[in-house]
Amino acid sequence: MKTLRITLLSIRQNIPLFLIVAAMVIYNSCGQSNAGPGAPPAPELPVISVSVEPVNTYNEFTAALQGSRDIEIRPQVDGYLEAIYVDEGAYVRKGQPLFKIDARPYREQLNTATAVWLSAKAALENAAINVSKLTPLVQNNVVSDVQLRSAKAAYNAAQANVTQAQAQMQSAKINVGYTTITAPADGYVGSIPFKTGSLAGKTQPEALTVLSENKEVHAYFTMSEVDFINFKDDFEGATIQEKIKHLPQVELVLADNTVYPVKGRVELAQGQFDKSNGTISFRATFNNSSGLLRSGNTGKIRIPSQADKALLVPQEATFEVQDKVFVYALADSNKVIGTPLSVAGTSGRSYIVTKGIKRATRLFTRALTGCATAWLSSQNS
Repeated sequence: MKTLRITLLSIRQNIPLFLIVAAMVIYNSCGQSNAGPGAPPAPELPVISVSVEPVNTYNEFTAALQGSRDIEIRPQVDGYLEAIYVDEGAYVRKGQPLFKIDARPYREQLNTATAVWLSAKAALENAAINVSKLTPLVQNNVVSDVQLRSAKAAYNAAQANVTQAQAQMQSAKINVGYTTITAPADGYVGSIPFKTGSLAGKTQPEALTVLSENKEVHAYFTMSEVDFINFKDDFEGATIQEKIKHLPQVELVLADNTVYPVKGRVELAQGQFDKSNGTISFRATFNNSSGLLRSGNTGKIRIPSQADKALLVPQEATFEVQDKVFVYALADSNKVIGTPLSVAGTSGRSYIVTKGIKRATRLFTRALTGCATAWLSSQNS
């Protein structure tokens, strides 16, 4: 970085050479109209030449986080909630009891089904006795074989009744088991809109709760059509899936602008653009063994890329007017010009510039404001 020192003599001799006497104008026109012999010397105004450098850049996309599985917990039988074993937000293990539904009606159904099954078994045994009793009599031609065939038919019917009764008993056992609702996986319990004593049913529209399995977390983000075209151009591969495989690991920027310590990978893309907003969805997966991430979190996906020739401008050399970024540049005619920039991103404390200035352009490293800016604008008009 070079330093440009402007003196009062140089201003008088060659005003068009360096119009950046704005610093002196601040001193003179903003309250010190007559600088005497004892006035302080003009300040030093540093300048830099813009250079092209290789930098790592990032493309950021707003993301919404979801657990690898968000499981709705719903009752399989109807009844009153007898107990709620967990609290909202609790971490539970697979198989851990969550809710208890009043099981008394279903135990009675099981008792009835068990009694029917036992009765069917007794009838089957009686039918078997009749068959065994008639078989030797038919063989010795004592009775007609019609009676034996009738006895065997009764035996088969009794055997079918046993099978049916056994199935009803097993179904009743399953219903009794359904009265205790357990966690289908490890995860975090969501909100519980029901209280003890509430009526729960299979057809109710609202789930008892939602269990989020968060060992891995999916971050869903979207790309615009322009971003998607750039993505296809920047990475190798004949298909989108092949290009995704060539993507580097991505970072997750959390809501407080801290970077999640574990990097993730982009796994898939939606098959088509959303016609309503012209975007296409992607998903990145992050390991969440620490449990820091939860379903419903938001953040930003940061995809790194390498720029071999990036034009970097320090942010301290810029100023903003109506959301546009400007710099004061020395033009070929030795005039100082406020130049708007097209900014593609940032690298550290510098802007990555695509339009507005060229390589080796000299910039003042401090933006001019106040009376200096007004005076400079009048001189350049």
